[in-house]
Amino acid sequence: MAAPFNPPTDYSNKPEVPQWIPPAAPTEDLDYAKLHTIDLALVDSPDPAVVQQLVATTKEAIRDDGFLYLVNYGVSLDQLHRQFSIAQYLHKNISEEDKDRLHWDPQSGIYAGYKPPFGWRTIKGKPDGICQFNFYDEEFQSLDKVPTCVHPFMDEVTAFTEYLTRSVNRRLLRLLSMVLEMPDDYLWDNVESHSGPVNEGYLRYALFYPFKTQDSGMSKGLRMFGHTDFGTTTLLFSVPVTCLQIWGRDQVWRYVKYSPGALVVNIGDTLELVSGGHFRATRHRVHSPPESQSTFERLSIVCFNGSKGDLRMEPAWESPLLKREGCFESQGAYKEFTALRATGVPVPTNKEWREISIAKTRHPTDNPELSLKEVYVEGVKMLEVVHLGVRVLQPA
Repeated sequence: MAAPFNPPTDYSNKPEVPQWIPPAAPTEDLDYAKLHTIDLALVDSPDPAVVQQLVATTKEAIRDDGFLYLVNYGVSLDQLHRQFSIAQYLHKNISEEDKDRLHWDPQSGIYAGYKPPFGWRTIKGKPDGICQFNFYDEEFQSLDKVPTCVHPFMDEVTAFTEYLTRSVNRRLLRLLSMVLEMPDDYLWDNVESHSGPVNEGYLRYALFYPFKTQDSGMSKGLRMFGHTDFGTTTLLFSVPVTCLQIWGRDQVWRYVKYSPGALVVNIGDTLELVSGGHFRATRHRVHSPPESQSTFERLSIVCFNGSKGDLRMEPAWESPLLKREGCFESQGAYKEFTALRATGVPVPTNKEWREISIAKTRHPTDNPELSLKEVYVEGVKMLEVVHLGVRVLQPA
């Protein structure tokens, strides 16, 4: 049985942090995605039948949706709200000097540091109302790499991140290894990186300010275009301001409903590749919230888990699941990597794939000259880009 999160609780020598108050949920009757809920505590059940049912439900969830809710993962609601309070404190107290000193450089292939609310390029672009601070391993190694205002709280941020990566994600990968019918730690030992608190991934504190009237038409209400994540798993803490949408198999965008305390988990490209398409890296996007929440700020905490950078991902051919059922050739990233491999060209390493994915991120604030090629796939208009020989298709 996994130990619950046990964070530092001595706040006596720390500044007072105003409590984050979750905003009200939307009042509209929205079209929500029907996602499965996985109770992570059941992975340690002594009853084989319980574990078998959990594996079966997980297999269905990641095959059909690529997204799921994760509950009972070891972090209490009060502990989670403390992290949201620290994230809120960072965004409300970061100095202008630190914003400049820690300014991000996504064109380098990493998101580390502070993102100002002006587009997704290194240089200032059009306003998008999205601020972030992204913690990579270097940010955990040196206080010089993080805003001065959060120095007193880095013990808490570090403990929280380590619990997510070394306990929550490890147990989740154990469950996914069971779906592949492989040894429990197969994905942890062979795919996931293990360097530092956040490994080769990163922790993100994001704040979405409400769209200003003059900006809201710029991208038809989109805050982030549809995309898949490039890592192994993404752990997003569910929040009331309803903006996340996923692209269903019926080619319809649907909102993800708020579930207090739950993690919204999605599968990244790496696990789609290693599973031969059995695990689905689902396209998702961030849209403006419904009218009842149009004036709300959206605070977000996300842990992006990363794979070993030097690996060139191949399907786990030794998996009994793959031997028995084969691969899903129609699946996105797996299909395109397979097509490149068939030409005799080496597929990108995990590090190359994530760096090009970051450097070439497409965003609603991009200039028109950065527009992508339009193609139609089974009658649906898609946008096409080629990264390192791999074709990427996203809903237009």
